[in-house]
Amino acid sequence: MTKEALYQQILAKQSYLCVGLDSDQEKIPSRFHSETDPVLAFNKFIIDQTADLCVAYKINTAFYESNGVAGWETMAKTLEYIPQNIYTIADAKRGDIGNTVHQYAKAFFKTLEFDSITVAPYMGKDSISPFLEYPNKWVILLALTSNPSSADFQFLNVDTNQTQLFEQVLKTSQEWTTDEHMMYVVGATQADMLQKIRTIVPDHFLLVPGVGAQGGSLQEVSQYGMNKQVGLLVNSSRGIIFSENPKESARKLQQEMAKYLEDYHKN
Repeated sequence: MTKEALYQQILAKQSYLCVGLDSDQEKIPSRFHSETDPVLAFNKFIIDQTADLCVAYKINTAFYESNGVAGWETMAKTLEYIPQNIYTIADAKRGDIGNTVHQYAKAFFKTLEFDSITVAPYMGKDSISPFLEYPNKWVILLALTSNPSSADFQFLNVDTNQTQLFEQVLKTSQEWTTDEHMMYVVGATQADMLQKIRTIVPDHFLLVPGVGAQGGSLQEVSQYGMNKQVGLLVNSSRGIIFSENPKESARKLQQEMAKYLEDYHKN
């Protein structure tokens, strides 16, 4: 999917919501347990409830890989069920080099045909380039995460100008490709850093997890992270899929987003 196509979806739906399919079999409602593939049945239900309200689905591959071959089959069938005009993310956080990373790229962009994949930048350009060889596919690079120990590395100063490591990741990675093929992960609980991030990557899309169950503020993320093409995919996983009414939970976020979009375009 191209950047323009994603932007048009956002405008059409007045939404920049990404629904995370972190479908833990132990947590899905009991009514799905009698199904041949409980997770697939649950995922189809969530997609049916939310497809008109979101512009992206993020499949956290760990919840599928942990179930072996059957889990991979569930992931593939879930991906096939997602409407073609909705952006898909393999939240796999891969990071390797050589022949290995070429196989990862093939697995997620050719065999499974995701639109994008999350990738760790620690090994540098060599671990990113093979993913960029696929037309209209995206790398979503981990930049600033919201976990408690993110400060172990991400905020370390890397030069005498007090440039922090996450800033250097943003600056250096822009040399590898354009904002048509690369996004960045920025945790919603780091919303106070979004203004600084936007000075470095003004035109890139940001994938922002952490709104909802993790306590991130949609208002702050929207206020400080939005750009001229919106530039945000805000993810909610547990807060939607395990809520009592997934459709209403998604609708509530979509309605908030529509308001922030209106306010932004007024200004």
